[in-house]
Amino acid sequence: MLWTKIYDKYYPAGTQGRRILEQHCRSVAELALEINRGRHLGLDPAEVEDAAMLHDIGIFLTDAPGIGCHGTEPYIRHGVLGADLLRSEGAPEEYARVAERHTGAGISREDIEELHLPLPVDRDMMPHSLLERLVCYADKFYSKSGDMQRKSLERVRQSMARHSSRTSERFEELHREFTQQL
Repeated sequence: MLWTKIYDKYYPAGTQGRRILEQHCRSVAELALEINRGRHLGLDPAEVEDAAMLHDIGIFLTDAPGIGCHGTEPYIRHGVLGADLLRSEGAPEEYARVAERHTGAGISREDIEELHLPLPVDRDMMPHSLLERLVCYADKFYSKSGDMQRKSLERVRQSMARHSSRTSERFEELHREFTQQL
């Protein structure tokens, strides 16, 4: 499994950051795999697992001490940083795009410019492929802080609404896509 090799390189065993990353990503992976099976999406389960386990790989580069991350970058950059790291490690480009595009319900160029987010405007931060959308959706149900238990749909909706109406709309599109037959 690719994700274990990359975790071992960047997240020492027994550290808070490793424990939080692994627990969060495992929860996201299990939900993504459940949806993949239940909706008969046809995605390779090994790819779903690897992509989900690697989607937050860049958090250690951010300044988020509450989750064991002592880097210097703003947390919102963890997806871009993770994508760059995955590319440097030779991971499949699809996994890098999952990392890059999973934040929020995707982040549009319009969002980046209007909100003056510290993100590149020359990259597409919206989830397009089925795998990107699936991991992005599953990720919304789990936090890396607090009890780390699955959030209710209402709690996810409240979280998305705090960002913007566009974020809420994008989440609702993902929700419709992945719950029609569950």
